This record gives sequence, C-alpha cells and structure tokens, in this order.
Amino acid sequence: MKWTKFTLKTTTEAVDLISSMLDELGIEGIEIEDNVPLSEADTKGMFIDILPELPPDDGTAKVSFYLEDLSNLEDLLRNIEEGLDDLSEFVNVGERTIAVSETEDKDWINNWKQYFKPFTVDDILIKPTWEEIPPEHADKLLIEIDPGTAFGTGKHETTQLCIRQLDKYIKGGEKVLDVGTGSGILGIAALKLGASEAFGTDLDENAVVAVKENLEANHIPAEKFGVVQGNIIDDKAIQDQAGYECYDIVVANILAPVIIMLQGEIAPHLKHGGIFITSGIINTKEEDVRQAMEANPELEIVEINHQNDWVSITARRK
Repeated sequence: MKWTKFTLKTTTEAVDLISSMLDELGIEGIEIEDNVPLSEADTKGMFIDILPELPPDDGTAKVSFYLEDLSNLEDLLRNIEEGLDDLSEFVNVGERTIAVSETEDKDWINNWKQYFKPFTVDDILIKPTWEEIPPEHADKLLIEIDPGTAFGTGKHETTQLCIRQLDKYIKGGEKVLDVGTGSGILGIAALKLGASEAFGTDLDENAVVAVKENLEANHIPAEKFGVVQGNIIDDKAIQDQAGYECYDIVVANILAPVIIMLQGEIAPHLKHGGIFITSGIINTKEEDVRQAMEANPELEIVEINHQNDWVSITARRK
C-alpha cells in the first residue's frame, strides 16, 4: 500500500498547537520528531523500551502525517496554511515548509527497529530476529524476539526483573502461567530456562499471533505454550482454560493497579508453595501492591527487588 508523507518543518514550541490543528482537520497518525530529551518526570511511570541517542536540541521540529486518499489535498493544504497563519500570531511556527514524499507501510511502521539491538540479562542474550548474535555473547542462553508494533522489546526494567526471578525459581519441569503475555517473552524465557510448558493470557488478540511467531523463531513447539485472549481476573471461561492449582510459577508484568486486582484471583491457579512473580510496579505504587498482597491470606511475600524506579514483588502461595 502506497502512502504520501507530508512533513512540516516548524519549532518545538509550536508542535502542540500544530498537532491540535491537524487533529481538528481530521488528520490522524501524526508523527513528531524533535531533539528534546525526556526528563525524569516524563519517563517516570512510563514503559519505555528504547530511547535513541539524540543530537542537541536546536529548537526545530518536524510534524509528519500520512495520507492515502489525496482527492481533497488542495483544500487540506490550504486549511493547513490558514491554520499556520493564525498560529503565527501567537507562537513562532518556524520555517513552516511542507516536504512531500511517497512511502510504503513498512517504511514507517518498522522504523523503530533500528533502535532495537541485542542486549543481555545476566547470562541471557535477548535479540531481535533480524540482528546477528554478537560474538562476545555467543555462549549465552539465546532468546529471539520480534515484538512487532504492539508489544515491547523486553528491554524495559520490569521485564528484566521478571526474567531474573524466573531464572532464580525455575529448576526444571515447571508449569508456568504468563498473565499479560504480550510478545510472549516471559513465557519463552521460562521455557528456555527449563520450564516444561507455559500458558498465556492477554487482552490483545495480537498476542496470540505474536507468541506463535516468537515460538517459531526460538524453535519451540507450539504445544508447549498455549495462549488465549481474555481477562483472567473476571472471565470464568479464561480461568477455566488456564486451570486450577496446576502452576508452579505465575508471572505478571503488568501495572500496579492490575496486579492489585490480579493477586486476589491468582492463588487458586497456583499450586500450594507455587511462586507468583510480579513487576510493572513503579516505586510510588510499591506500598499499595505490598499491602494488597500482605492482606491476602493465600499469599506471603518472599522478596522485593528494585531496578531504577521499578519494582518486582515475588510471593508464594501458602
């Protein structure tokens, strides 16, 4: 599919106003490029897998949008020019030139891939399917992951915290439940570390396809990792599919409010003595999750780990 890309050169101070103007004109999928670094306040509480290295901020920015239907292009461009004229009375809109180019879906949907490089979590190498194995990491346990555009790469601190806990508690032959499985990286990591089988649930239907593709990339038989779309917290059908008192380990890398709800449901799926590994918890929510788990008579917290601003809480079913 061919798209036409329109790139407006402007200033960083005008970006928000221009984005709002384009939105009012019915333009969706706006892309903003600038060199303004994210502050600590910006990143706190955000799941960010990849932060590219940027040149110094010079105050300029680009606002791009993509069109497939060009039948009303002349009217649209005129409306944009008139909108820029109005904005220029309140803010410096900069150069305000518009460059036009033709592209395909894959060119802009997959641009993020240039930033996803191989990385390690202790003795585990995680790399995208399109990258070669770095020679210095050839002896590490390999996990290949293609997150697509819907899921993270696994580089985020919360994923690394979960992988380290899986590495610690998997001894061989365990059955693992992965709640919020996404790309399947945690379930695949569990299988690579010696678990016998995994089962995943996710609200996003794309997870089913993503896990299938990543299992193939890691040469793992599909029957070792079943995935269903649905909410295990309140969907009895999903709960029944997952099964009861049959898991040695449950892992959930979600968000603190969801973990607080999940901890009340998850114990019946764990064997007595089974391990519940959680992350996705920003440090400002650590106390809330800890209190919820401590109030659950089925669970006892066995350890709490931190990486930068993120927290992993591991509990055991009594």
